[in-house]
Amino acid sequence: MLRAMTQDGAARIFVLNATLIVQKAIQIHHTAPTASAALGRVLTAASMMGTMLKERGNTVTLRFAGDGPLGTVLAVADDLGNVKGSVTHPEVNLPPRSDGKLDVGRAVGHGTLSVIKDLGLKEPWTGSIEIQSGEIAQDITHYFVYSEQTPTLCALGVLVGPNGDCLGAGGVIAQLLPYAPEETAIALENNAPLLNDLSHLFASGKSNDEILALICNGIPYDPFDVLDVDYRCDCSKQRVENVLRGLGKEEINSILAERGAVEVQCRFCGKTYTFDRLECQKLFDIS
Repeated sequence: MLRAMTQDGAARIFVLNATLIVQKAIQIHHTAPTASAALGRVLTAASMMGTMLKERGNTVTLRFAGDGPLGTVLAVADDLGNVKGSVTHPEVNLPPRSDGKLDVGRAVGHGTLSVIKDLGLKEPWTGSIEIQSGEIAQDITHYFVYSEQTPTLCALGVLVGPNGDCLGAGGVIAQLLPYAPEETAIALENNAPLLNDLSHLFASGKSNDEILALICNGIPYDPFDVLDVDYRCDCSKQRVENVLRGLGKEEINSILAERGAVEVQCRFCGKTYTFDRLECQKLFDIS
């Protein structure tokens, strides 16, 4: 991921080549093309938004809960941009739109976009809006404008090949900062159409620097850092143990009686954790 600032201090820009992140998600979740595009766009947006967090250990969650066939599309990113995600129905694949693009909007449907920020406080901060289009980028833009009062340009794209692999994926977020001059806002808006085929640009080998030059065409800017981000799940046996404790002894006893062991699969990476009766005894003192 490449981050930059316009030299007049008017805007900050995030550019992410998410091809490898999306490919890893496809392999983990075995997504069909439409589901791959939806999950990939949400992962990309979440990764960029994660790096907007100010403190180490903070996380941001994007949850698209629509009434479309995909169900809930979810992504969680940390402050370094590492991200993980899931989709309720990864098998969903709809006919393409009339322009040939994957119909992510119909697959997501109408519903609610929730942005949940865990800032290390007692309760996480949550902002919610109605899903505008389900195409993800427009919804992210709408969220920033109406929930955080931050004028934002967001472009996201995922190109899925005939065999289901990700050929190119990525995103750009450009945000105006307070008191930004109107000419910078106009220039960014005029450059936005250059990103209409963003997934194809990444698939053709364009670098983050080249994408940044497109959105900042005619605007002096300075890149200020590069982050190495990945699809990364931080699940652990200890975390699963805490979940099991939350279920309570009665529920665990019932599962043990029925199955002889408790099995939990991580929804983000697919890893399975199995607890036999002895391990459950240590957690709950079950006899």
